[in-house]
Amino acid sequence: MTDGNILPFNPLDKKNLGESVAQALLEQPPVRLPDVQKFRGAGVYAVYYSGKFPAYKPLAEANAGGRPATPIYVGKAVPAGARKGGDLEADPKFALYDRLQDHAKSIEQAENLEVRDFCCRYLVVDDIWIPLGEALLIARFSPLWNKVIDGFGNHDPGKGRHEGLRPRWDVLHPGRPWAARCKDRPETAALIKSEALNFLRNSPPSDGHG
Repeated sequence: MTDGNILPFNPLDKKNLGESVAQALLEQPPVRLPDVQKFRGAGVYAVYYSGKFPAYKPLAEANAGGRPATPIYVGKAVPAGARKGGDLEADPKFALYDRLQDHAKSIEQAENLEVRDFCCRYLVVDDIWIPLGEALLIARFSPLWNKVIDGFGNHDPGKGRHEGLRPRWDVLHPGRPWAARCKDRPETAALIKSEALNFLRNSPPSDGHG
């Protein structure tokens, strides 16, 4: 509202477009992460946790009963050509499926997580709306692994490129071989776990409607 005037609804406003993508994703049925069947397409996804890792207890409680409400991580998968900004018609191939498979492998390699405790929702989306949908979902839910414990979505930087610090995710969830070759961080697993608990206490899990 501006100067007493009600602004008309604009269905093409970028926020409204992002909201439509986000809502469509949240309406998808949850699928156990190990059970995702191969499919073509790029898009957005949300990963949910319902296991017994102590620092994630509030999330596990919010996602109990087979009705996950609060993602621990939100991400996107775009066609390879789209990443270079040069091909709006790039074939997505299996970009979204492959991304979810990468995440399942990371969790399987972690010493203190079980892939059976994770499920996901995913949505194949036209390339141009993917970043917008992801950004709105992150803003809505503030997922723990996006906001506090970064690095879950990282890939092996490649031979001879492990000079950087080990991702915080790998400090708390060791097991990925490539991360073990990175430099030690100043933060300990205990410190990161404490930060996660404080974050969840101060920002209680939400179903995104509050």
